[in-house]
Amino acid sequence: MAVQTSTNLEAPATLGSAIEDREHLKKSRSFYGRAWASFRRDKVAIVALVISVILILFSFGAPIVARLTGHDYATGDLRAQLLPPFQSSDHILGTDANGRDILTRLAYGGRVSMMVAMLSLVFTFVIGGTVGSVAGFFGGFIDNILMRFVDVVISVPGITLLLLVSVWWRPGPVGLAVVIASISWTGISRLIRGEVLALRHREFVEAARLVGASDARIIISHIFPNVLSIIIVWASLALPGLIITEATLSYLGFGVRIPIPSWGNMLNEAYQFYTQSWTYAFLPGFFIFLTSLCFNLVGNGLRDALDPRLNK
Repeated sequence: MAVQTSTNLEAPATLGSAIEDREHLKKSRSFYGRAWASFRRDKVAIVALVISVILILFSFGAPIVARLTGHDYATGDLRAQLLPPFQSSDHILGTDANGRDILTRLAYGGRVSMMVAMLSLVFTFVIGGTVGSVAGFFGGFIDNILMRFVDVVISVPGITLLLLVSVWWRPGPVGLAVVIASISWTGISRLIRGEVLALRHREFVEAARLVGASDARIIISHIFPNVLSIIIVWASLALPGLIITEATLSYLGFGVRIPIPSWGNMLNEAYQFYTQSWTYAFLPGFFIFLTSLCFNLVGNGLRDALDPRLNK
């Protein structure tokens, strides 16, 4: 009887331990699960993320906005010049100096500005990621050559080079993205190089090398996933700067060509009319400011959430 009693007591204890272990496994999260939970606790970053999504949908939904307003971005009405916001039901945010609907042009301008910035981000990552990965993985002579080339590119005044290239060649949105990326890739190349240097002698890399994996496979399949969180944070923080760069070039007349709208060239058109309609100049600048601010706040939230020292 004593043996039976001991067995009966141990069974519930074992069952209770198994249930506790199962509940613990359910509650445990992966690294990215913990990061998302940490990000959700950052109310400022969440609000910025919601506004960023709204701005992206507004910009890339420009054709829908045009159908709702009944206006396109190029056709104007000279009888309705410089209307203030909310004065006319046909032009909720007013009109510009050529009688074109500002709301429609803001949507199309945002689409161009964000498209240029996102394409620049992709080209920047492709160039900088390739250079940084190769330099960090192989090291030695290759690393020295590539990093000295990075130093040379960094030493060139960026905006001056962009203006010079734009004078020789008036690019469209895709060409402008390539031009911007040609001088913007150095930061991510150094960042990835440092991470690859720290990872290239880790055990999982040596194990992949022992089973015959090629260098390209090791970089893409084994090292790249371990720097993904850093790339996500870099992208969210670099995107606002690229939007401002595009706006600067377009404002100076060296970016996207009129009549294709961008927030930068809308500012360029509006500056001489700000005494007659201050909202004409304010709205494009406000959209540039709001978009850059929200992307920066999202980037700060991601940086804190993906930091292993803070993500516990």
